[in-house]
Formats: sequence, C-alpha cells, structure tokens
Amino acid sequence: MHTHHDAPEPAIVALAQAPRRTRPPTGPADPPAAPPARTVLLPALLSLALGLWGVRRGGSMWRDEAVTYDMARRPLPDLWATLGHADAVHGLYYLLMHGLFGICGGRDPLLVLRLPSVAAAAAAAGTVALLGHRLAGPRAGLTAGAVFAWLPPVQRYAQEGRSYALVCALVVWATYLLVRAVRSGTRGAWTAYGAVALTACVLHEFAVLALVAHVVALPGRTRRRGARVLIAVCACLAPLTALSMRQSDQVAWIGGVGAGALAGFGGVAALGIGCAVLLRRSGSRELPALALPLLLLPPLLLLLLSLAKPLYVDRYVLYAQAGTALLLGAALDRLLLAGGRIRTTAVLAAAASLLALLPVTLTLRTPAGRTDDVTAIATAVRTAGHGADGVLYLPSRRRVWSLPDPAPFRALRDLALDRTPSASRTLYGTELAVPVIRARLLASRRVVALRDPAGRPVDRTPQEIVKRRVLARYFVECGTRQVLGARVTVYARRGRC
Repeated sequence: MHTHHDAPEPAIVALAQAPRRTRPPTGPADPPAAPPARTVLLPALLSLALGLWGVRRGGSMWRDEAVTYDMARRPLPDLWATLGHADAVHGLYYLLMHGLFGICGGRDPLLVLRLPSVAAAAAAAGTVALLGHRLAGPRAGLTAGAVFAWLPPVQRYAQEGRSYALVCALVVWATYLLVRAVRSGTRGAWTAYGAVALTACVLHEFAVLALVAHVVALPGRTRRRGARVLIAVCACLAPLTALSMRQSDQVAWIGGVGAGALAGFGGVAALGIGCAVLLRRSGSRELPALALPLLLLPPLLLLLLSLAKPLYVDRYVLYAQAGTALLLGAALDRLLLAGGRIRTTAVLAAAASLLALLPVTLTLRTPAGRTDDVTAIATAVRTAGHGADGVLYLPSRRRVWSLPDPAPFRALRDLALDRTPSASRTLYGTELAVPVIRARLLASRRVVALRDPAGRPVDRTPQEIVKRRVLARYFVECGTRQVLGARVTVYARRGRC
C-alpha cells in the first residue's frame, strides 16, 4: 500500500517555503533570485505603449468618465457631501482624481482622466510578470506579463477615467505580497499584504472577492492567517459597505446575467482550467494553485450574488484577468519548451490569437469602443436645438451627457430639472414634481429629447412616465439623430415640425 504523506502540497509558493523551525523566522530565508530587469520592464513598457496609443480616442468621452470628470471637479465640501448620498463605492477614486485635477489645472482633461489608469495597467503588467517569475520562472513571467498587457479588457480599462485599472494594480500587488508573506511568515509581510488589500477594497468594494480567492489558494498551514486578514479587511470595510448598501438604487440599471456574459465567463474558465491541467501534468503546481482561484472565484461569486440582486459587471472583477494571464503565460512557456510540433503549434496558435484580437484592439481606440459618445451627443444637440424651447432627458440619469461640455445645452431650458447635480449634491440632479413637468412640457412648442437607443428598458418612475405620455399624446416626432449610445429626437406640437 502506498502512502501519500510525502506528496507535495498544492501550495502557492512551495519554491519559497522556509524550513520548519521551532521559532518563527525573523526574515526571509534563501530568497529566490531577483528577476532579470527585462522580465518586469518589457511587459510594463508594452502595457504603457498600448495605453498611450490612441488614449484620447478622437476626443470622445463616455458617460461613466463624464461622471468622474464632474465629480472630480466639484469643490471638496460638495464632493464629500455628494458621497454621502451617491457613489460612495467610488469615493476614494473621486478624491484622488479631485487632487489630480487640482494639480494639473487646465491641462487636457482627457489625459488627466486616463493617464492614472494607463500607469496603473503598466504597473499591474509588471507585477504579473514578477508573480510569474516567482512561481514559474523568468520566461513564464515575461510571457504572462505580455499576455496581461494584450488582453482586451485590460487594454480597455487602461484607457478609461475610472477606478478599475487602479483596483486591478492593487490586487495584483497584494497577490505578490501574499506570496512573500507565505514565504517569510513575518508579521510585517502579512501587515503589508493586508494594507494593500484594504486599499484595493476601499477603492472598490468588490476587490474583497480577490481576498476570498487568496484564502482558498493558501496552503493549509497559512490559510487561518489569511482568513484573519480577510476578516480584518471586512471589518474595516464595513462602514463603507453599509453606506453603499443604502445607495443600492445606483446599480438598479444592472440587469440579470445574460447569455453573453455567461458564455464569456465559461469560455475563459474553460481556457484557464485547461492551462492549469497542462501545468499540473508538467509538474508545475504553485502557479495554478494561485492563478486558478483568482481567475474563477471572483466572477463566480459575483454571478452567484447576482441571483439575489443583479450585480454582475465584468469590469468589477477586472483583476481576475491577472489569473488568466498567469495561466496562459506559464502554459505557453511549457509548450514552447516541448519542442517539435507542439512548439510549432503553440507559436502558430499564439500568433493567430494576436491577429484575431487586433480588430478589437483597434476598435477600443475609437469612440465605437465604448457604450456611448458624450462628445458626439453634444454636437448633435447643438444642431438639433435650434428653435427648441427646452431639452428633456429620458431617463433623467442621461443628464450626465451634458456635464463635460454644457455649452450646447445652455440655450435649452431643462424642462424637468429642479436642482442641478452640483447644487443637489447628487450625480444627475433632482427633478420636479410630476404636475410641474407636465405643465412645462405643455407650454413648450418644440423639445429636444435625449433618449437611450431603441429596445432598452425604460424607467418607470412617475416623472419618466409623465414625460413619455405627454410626448406621445401632444407631440409628434420631427426627426431623430442616431448617435452612438443615444437618440437625439426633436418633438414638436402637431403642425410645427
């Protein structure tokens, strides 16, 4: 009968486990060789080049970036008060961007918005390479970092004025610190890991799902310590979580998980599992033990949470792409080492993948790579607004389209607006009572309506219902300009088109 007590444990960092001692080590023992500079620098430089390439996207901005731009430029007391009512989940990011806009003054706002994400994605690519080096060797690290930089979701959020690239960089850094903490066992190493992990979670609360993946990946003898860090982070995060839960109406726009999202997750999961199986069969256990939970668990847990309340948006768990890159990079390294037909097939498959992703890469650097184009909408309003009495936003949250460049909207009375976003300390402003909106519409002869594309779900608040009913009963549609992510429609009283 065979015994298995000498079998290697599927730990994160068996290569770095210190020998057992009767007393805890006071510092790291026998550290692994430092990675060649190119292992870290080349992926970081690749990500930086991809991030800077077309970063202005033809001068376009989409609505989420418009929110960042508006919030970051509000006076600090107004910003702080707004976070008490809305978007607390992004509060730290808005505060950071407020400081950056204060430093940069009147410089190109698109660059000020996006360069922090470009830098964060480059840092994340370098750290992924460093992780790959620690767990599978320098070639695997170099390949993993390059794969990470090239992944379309990473390229997208490396060029957006939102927090997701920064959260990803912090999670990847925390993952690297976790590897060091397991190896050294020192309190300082675990404290550093917990501090960076907490910062990532404060920047966006769903980063806590990465910590769950970390605990699952830990070897048994350190899992309890990792769980204590997770509990401590959750305790520190509790006030922010309680506040953001009171603001849950902000995510009411998220629908149920569609077939596309499930298929996307299933495809990436199957690819990751296949790479993990290949690596384990070739004798590599450390990297898949860490990367596979990081790839699978955060999106899977968010999908399961969405059964109770729809919350799944892939960018909320962007950092899971680090697990994808680690597995793909290490698997490709193993296949290249195999030689012969296997090596040739791997090279051809990698080249084909790069070519297949090239159209996506090009599209991401155009306005069409985003949900809408605030700049194009403003241009359409400038043309359609001649002779109009007012503007109407359907739904009211599309008022965000007017925030970055209010000039085309100034000549149009906002027929439903009660208090502006800044004055009301909200994201989109507050609207008038139903009778007042109805009276203002009936007093108008010509209205410009800014609407979502056809087929989108409509809001069913009393204000939105009265807008639609009055337009349908008393106005006719004179013409509609289809703009990316929006319809700009001119309505007029019958006979006045």
